[in-house]
Amino acid sequence: MSSSAWAQAFALSFDDGFDTRKQSDAAKWNRQLLDALSDAKATSIFFPAAGRVDNAEGLALVRAWGDAGNVIGNHTYTHPNLNAESVSAQDFIADVERADALLRQMPGWSPKFRFPYLKEGATAAERDAVRDWMRQHGYRPAPPSIDTSDWYYNQRYLDILSKCTECELTPIRQAYLDHLWDRAQYYDGLARKILGRSPRHVVLLHTNAINARFLPEIIEMFQSRGWRLIDPKRAYRDPLYRMKPDALPAGESIVWALAKERGYPDLRYPAEDSIYEQPELERLGL
Repeated sequence: MSSSAWAQAFALSFDDGFDTRKQSDAAKWNRQLLDALSDAKATSIFFPAAGRVDNAEGLALVRAWGDAGNVIGNHTYTHPNLNAESVSAQDFIADVERADALLRQMPGWSPKFRFPYLKEGATAAERDAVRDWMRQHGYRPAPPSIDTSDWYYNQRYLDILSKCTECELTPIRQAYLDHLWDRAQYYDGLARKILGRSPRHVVLLHTNAINARFLPEIIEMFQSRGWRLIDPKRAYRDPLYRMKPDALPAGESIVWALAKERGYPDLRYPAEDSIYEQPELERLGL
């Protein structure tokens, strides 16, 4: 059966936010992402790491997402890794609360939470402490179903631009699109094995330079191959996102976590790391 015959649906999600104090092109990149979504008549869900946007200019960029109809969620304040030995569940929760206080006044705000690095606790005690806090405070977890290494492709893209502002970008563009399609096919195939169906997917991307440049092509690629771009609120109504996998360490894509819980072999960990992408990009001379 062809991939288009499955009639997959996907929503876009974006993590982190731009830091106007460190990224001189922050406002331009932010506008490019929003323009691409607008041109596609689409909305997304945005998870700012609040410390990166905690100034007047940064919060204005976040507000622009909400004003455009996008959902705003919580991604902590300092972007800590809950699986790290140095991060306690109590400190992690305090960091989430700090972000909540800053972001909940934004248009489009919704108490949805995405874990930094998709790490949800190395131990059951850590995992369950945060889950309990979320339940008590009306938060819903908002994991992706499709994880990507867009952050690593962004590093390579910026390296190319740093060496040559007029460089030919077709090779990195094509490599990046191929990567996103490969990851979508992988996680969709894994979901069909586990669930017996293709769910309403949520794709993890980041607010970064490569997505600001190529988001129109990303959307066009998926749509041209039969995938339907949907609203994130609709995507998160899929029963998949109400499941609570019991695997440890907790986290990664919700699809990956369910596969881990059910004993599927050969699941790479961390799921989307540079070690998997670096050899191919070096082979391509990128």
